Amino acid sequence: MAKKVAVLVTNEVEDSEYTEPVKAYKEAGHEVVNIEKEAGKTVKGKHGTEIHIDKGIDEVSVDDFDALLIPGGFSPDQLRADDRFVNFVKQFMDRKKPVFAICHGPQLLITAKALEGRAATGYKSIRVDMEYAGAKFRDEEVVVCGNQLVTSRTPDDIPAFNRESLKILNA
Repeated sequence: MAKKVAVLVTNEVEDSEYTEPVKAYKEAGHEVVNIEKEAGKTVKGKHGTEIHIDKGIDEVSVDDFDALLIPGGFSPDQLRADDRFVNFVKQFMDRKKPVFAICHGPQLLITAKALEGRAATGYKSIRVDMEYAGAKFRDEEVVVCGNQLVTSRTPDDIPAFNRESLKILNA
């Protein structure tokens, strides 16, 4: 059954951490919705990928989606300064809906105070932040916690990240 995946994304996202999971999800028949502050605009990745924004954060509800993707780069750090994005992420975690976060993506989970007691990984520079947030940090290419949270460290981990997130989406 096709699932609907929310993607929280803004300028300076790590291109491949957006493009490769989105391609894999779409190829598997899932719908992807790009969410930023306002619909209709275009944001740019660190390496020039142009991403059309489908919905503004004020137009969406967690109830509209089956899963959430948080790609890395500088995007999650910018988005976590806005409580609307933090609350959106927190609701996904509180409702035990699948969340897929790669590289710096867990920064939104840190700000949402949603990592306590959860096994997770992320980019090396946010390891201590994740540990202070209560995560059981693992330096592995992909960490799956409770069949809900899938995290990876870097673009090199994308194949494992996609494999594990698709297992959950396709279940």
